Amino acid sequence: MVTPRYLPEMGGVENHVYQVTGRLAQAGVNVTVLTTDREGNLPSTELENGVSIQRVRAWPARRDYYFAPGIYKYIQQYQWDLVHIQSYHTLVAPLAMLAARRVKLPYLLTFHGGGHSSRLRNAARGSQLALLRPLLEHAERLVILTHFEETYYTKKLHLPAERFALIPNGADLPRSVDRSQQKQDGTLIASVGRLERYKGHQRIIAALPAILKEKPDVQLWVAGKGPYESALYRLAKKLGVEEHIRIQAIPPEDRGRMAQELERASLVVLLSEYETHPIAILEALALGRPALVANTTGLSELCEQGLATGIPLDSTPDQVAAAVLEQLRNPLIPGKINLPSWDDCAEGLLHLYGEISTRPH
Repeated sequence: MVTPRYLPEMGGVENHVYQVTGRLAQAGVNVTVLTTDREGNLPSTELENGVSIQRVRAWPARRDYYFAPGIYKYIQQYQWDLVHIQSYHTLVAPLAMLAARRVKLPYLLTFHGGGHSSRLRNAARGSQLALLRPLLEHAERLVILTHFEETYYTKKLHLPAERFALIPNGADLPRSVDRSQQKQDGTLIASVGRLERYKGHQRIIAALPAILKEKPDVQLWVAGKGPYESALYRLAKKLGVEEHIRIQAIPPEDRGRMAQELERASLVVLLSEYETHPIAILEALALGRPALVANTTGLSELCEQGLATGIPLDSTPDQVAAAVLEQLRNPLIPGKINLPSWDDCAEGLLHLYGEISTRPH
């Protein structure tokens, strides 16, 4: 399984790979995670939960292009049954697909379509897909996480719907916390996601002064890690709300602690420009927590299904504050909902792998 980034780096794709590879290994699949290391300070080889992790160097160190020639070489060195590529946004995906084609290995790709803090990179997504189309066309299957992606990629790539396989992310966390703690800690709002500009944490921080006027006990937990952290702290200090903000990431493997923190939250928000299938929001919903999201891309599906409350992406800080306060007064908590689990996700992949492996190549 090829992915640009893996633990200890954090994000939705990293979590997805971690969750499914461990389950696939338990099911008897011999799984290798092939990933990169931009800094050169991580182990080149590890074995965790029955999964072999192989890292190769990627350049440049301070950018997210992930030029990693070692990906191409490593795939060609061994006899794999199948190559599964996770996300298409970096140079890792074309290198992996080219290597697989060169040695006639079947491969598939999961898009994990997401946003980027660079407007130029976002604008180039269409051209990037067009350039990748010849390689994507030869993939055994293209895995999507939501119906939104199916509509988007069939149109962009001009490929028939049967070329795609819908296998959603999992959304299960262990329930474990005593909710009486919530009163002791005041009103907790969680803003979840990697610390990038496009994830929108700055939108809830900008609304915090207006929220605190009505709810002075509010504390904001920004749950993530990434390059935008210092900018978020500067904004909080400028607005005088730094004492009401905690920025802290929880490792994806610490499922119990993540469940504990989310269950304490009175509201979970994600005001992101672009999301496909936001794992943290799905996990919050599975725990019975109300969610406020930007009514965009894959988040709109949650709003249409009545699972989350949506607001326009261009809402002003006062409008965001009003929506937050309304949810704190009258939270939208869906009844019992049937969300996919990580076991379901891994089982879907295992079935797809079996289907591909029985075809003549």
